[in-house]
Amino acid sequence: MVGADARPGLDSRSTVPPARRAPRTTRAVAAVALLLAAASGCGDAGDLVGAGSTPTAISPDRLWPQLTPASSPAFEIGEVDSQIMAGVSVPGDDVREVDPVALVRAEIKKDPGSYADGGYVETARRMADCGKQGAAGKRCPVLQPYYRDLTGDGRKDLTLGFRQLPGDVTAVRVYTVERHRLVRVMHWEDAVSGVELAGRSVIIRSPSEVAGYEYRLQWTWDPQQKSMLLTHDEMLRTGSRSLGDERSPAPGPSASSR
Repeated sequence: MVGADARPGLDSRSTVPPARRAPRTTRAVAAVALLLAAASGCGDAGDLVGAGSTPTAISPDRLWPQLTPASSPAFEIGEVDSQIMAGVSVPGDDVREVDPVALVRAEIKKDPGSYADGGYVETARRMADCGKQGAAGKRCPVLQPYYRDLTGDGRKDLTLGFRQLPGDVTAVRVYTVERHRLVRVMHWEDAVSGVELAGRSVIIRSPSEVAGYEYRLQWTWDPQQKSMLLTHDEMLRTGSRSLGDERSPAPGPSASSR
């Protein structure tokens, strides 16, 4: 029989005299006794505690395996948005030198059906107030621009928002500089309750028609597509509030402005 201090790989028939092994065995027994006494003095401390019942794992069920897997999308929703902003210069390849108001005016000019002659005619009209002082300047639909490196190239990119009036819709855009040209790499319009910048992502929160829930959409820079892709589209619970109470003031974006 292997002794109390025997180690794997050693023959249990040791030639060490029993008189030399006995003291080590005696000390080991004494140490165990002391540990048991200490444990009994501390009540149940150190005892294993059950974590409760564990839910049974359920494997996913594949439905309609006879269907042929689709190889192309049924609808064109424009997942990749990469558009050169022609006619807008970028002094020194620094996006912070681009006039945000000029960017919005260029978009309005390019899309008269939505602005000058469409549902956002008030936005086009209020652009004349941009740059004015006092109350008139506050009517400008262009919001404060924010600058952060979203593409990972070490240079600042521009996140721009402006109101699409009349109504409660806010347009959100992201611009970067590529080969000395200004490129729009993300655009979205929605009733917005909050916008955040986190890492290489833009997160937009929007109210839902279901009380206590909101939509959270996240765009993340994709270096292969050279665009911000919609990587998360979720409907999440925010609390037991009524629909009218959900529209709390939006927190300021986490990026610092210029």
